[in-house]
Amino acid sequence: MQLPDINRDECLNTLSKLVQIKSYSQTDGELEATSHMAALMRAIGLETELVPFDKGKRQNAIGIWKGTGAISSNTSLDRYSTPKSLLFNGHVDTNPVSEGWTIDPWEGKIDADFVYGIGVSNMKSGCAAYFSAVKTLKAAGWRPKADVILTYVVGELQGGVGTLALIADGKLSADLARSACFVNCEPSDIRAVTMHAEALTFEIELHGRTRHLSAREEAADAILAACELIPRLDRMVFNGARSPEHARCNRCQVGVVHGALGKELSEWRPPQVADVCRIAGSARYAPGQTQEGVMGDLRGVVDDVVREFPGMSFELRQRFEPTMPAFEVSRDARIVRALNQAYKDVRGTEQPTGVLAPTCFYGSDAGHLYKSLGMEGIVCGPGGKYNTRPDEKVDIVDYLDCIRMFMRLIVDICG
Repeated sequence: MQLPDINRDECLNTLSKLVQIKSYSQTDGELEATSHMAALMRAIGLETELVPFDKGKRQNAIGIWKGTGAISSNTSLDRYSTPKSLLFNGHVDTNPVSEGWTIDPWEGKIDADFVYGIGVSNMKSGCAAYFSAVKTLKAAGWRPKADVILTYVVGELQGGVGTLALIADGKLSADLARSACFVNCEPSDIRAVTMHAEALTFEIELHGRTRHLSAREEAADAILAACELIPRLDRMVFNGARSPEHARCNRCQVGVVHGALGKELSEWRPPQVADVCRIAGSARYAPGQTQEGVMGDLRGVVDDVVREFPGMSFELRQRFEPTMPAFEVSRDARIVRALNQAYKDVRGTEQPTGVLAPTCFYGSDAGHLYKSLGMEGIVCGPGGKYNTRPDEKVDIVDYLDCIRMFMRLIVDICG
């Protein structure tokens, strides 16, 4: 079919208005943002529902563009041509505003090249893109044969609790997974990300031996040991990767260091050698690698360093908190091939596809859809290069091209 043109100003206005809603994670702004998207979906005729969770304090929004059901029973159709339902998944909760902003984070400012605001890259531009794609196709009179499902979730920044709530409530189910595929619209600069890591948080406590600086030769300096350890942790690649491509999802980063005296980490006596240093960090690992394997690798590195400091010992702990499972999909999957073709139709060049940094180190709700439901999908959305920083912004060209790509993808997948 000849696809309709998008209304540039209308698409930009949809994104700007969503950015203007202050929807910090775990605040009432989440309710406002999901209610806003529900109202937009109702206005264009989607079957729309607000789904509460967490004792009614939070909610997700779902809109369904029902397919005609006119799916051919021709058995000669292969898995690349039979219409399937298509689920779009995105979150409307945002990080808090940091220091360093020079513009109003909630103005939804638009200039010649960018749309600005907190959450515009992560990931309100993706959310607005798939709504705009559906709105444009619907206004043109096109009808899908299979369902198009739009989800706007909250709590992604707490490990994806919103998507998990939809799964627990049966709104997203294994039955759906058998007849559908998904696009998770985390910021990827509209590249096709076929794998991302799982995360765990670890804590290391180094225990040394204090002395006054006059006798530091007799000490076991916990801070010096930490200084030796941290670069080794940063260079880690974990055992058990299924392939070099899987190993590209491996990364270890220390984000917290605190060394001082005693378990209380007393800081008032700097002439003494620190005998305790606490380190906290995050490890990212690929599908097929395990938490137990990663913790074992971490223990080996710490043990090697501690042996270089006589009198030093350590404790290693995993901090258990909500995290995203790993995700992967074959490059030969229908959703990947269809998205690649949509990109090529829009931009006239091949879409970057694979284990692509930095997105491969993110967590996303794609992991929950993949692990909990076994659903096939892809991670692709506008934004990325200006993600999670002061004056966050998204390229207008990428945003509009993403809408065009999603329109083609809907027509291809849903028939």
